[in-house]
Amino acid sequence: MGGSPGDDDVIRRLVEWAGQQAAVRAMLLTSTRAIPQATVDALSDYDVILVASDIRPFMTDHGWIGHFGEVLVAYWDPLETDPDTGIARSGNIVQYADGLKIDFSLWPVGLLELIARLPALPAELDAGYRVLADKDRLTAPLAAPAYAGYIPAPPDEATYQVLVNDFFVGAPYVAKCLLRDELLPAKWCLDYDMRYVYLLPMLEWRMECDHDWSVAPGSLGKGLKRRLPPAIWEELEGTWAGAGIADNWEALFRMIALFRRVAGEVATHLGFAYPDALDRRVTAHVRRMRAGGALS
Repeated sequence: MGGSPGDDDVIRRLVEWAGQQAAVRAMLLTSTRAIPQATVDALSDYDVILVASDIRPFMTDHGWIGHFGEVLVAYWDPLETDPDTGIARSGNIVQYADGLKIDFSLWPVGLLELIARLPALPAELDAGYRVLADKDRLTAPLAAPAYAGYIPAPPDEATYQVLVNDFFVGAPYVAKCLLRDELLPAKWCLDYDMRYVYLLPMLEWRMECDHDWSVAPGSLGKGLKRRLPPAIWEELEGTWAGAGIADNWEALFRMIALFRRVAGEVATHLGFAYPDALDRRVTAHVRRMRAGGALS
């Protein structure tokens, strides 16, 4: 990352470019780089909202992203129209060859005007924003960010119980795939469904228990390592496995054990009842499957 543009230089170039574009009426910086005291390093993205009189020209001619450096690779969202408002928006992710990464959100002026009339900021802005350019005072009605966007509220017990139940739904499927030597579906269920759809939210709730529900979880588990108890993180590291079937059996049981521990601690903190009977029933069934009982 040596030689990557620094914050001041990138912001300066963004502001200068916006000033030269007649269609760009406002520009906002959001996410990490707009949050005071956030952990920022040379790898941190720049999340930029371009508010334009018409966003379609920015979608049809992609050359403008080259103003900020040599484009290594870019992803473009489709143009999506909100069915209730008829307002279309889009965006892109741009990785530059020098290490700079900018995620542009393309908003029509009407979208920002609509947000300005809402009683509260949407999470995207309430999490933190800085106005970099505003040619028409479009941002003047916006409330200041409370830096509370994306901070979860404690779940109710019904939500908690559904999450626990749905985590255990995946375990017999992983076991079935491992018995069949079907690694791809086994890994999809174990390493995506069980891990990211169910275990990750439980880990985030566990983190919030220690931080009084005051921390916004990072996407895909960013920041969890430094906020979870070290012993839990160590157990989490043990839930990954390579391609070996036997290794994935062990990873499955380690993941169940970790989920049991974390979900139990969350339940204790919130005054819920952990469903021990469900856990015992499914875990015993999966152990029988491993022993070959389900195929006999």
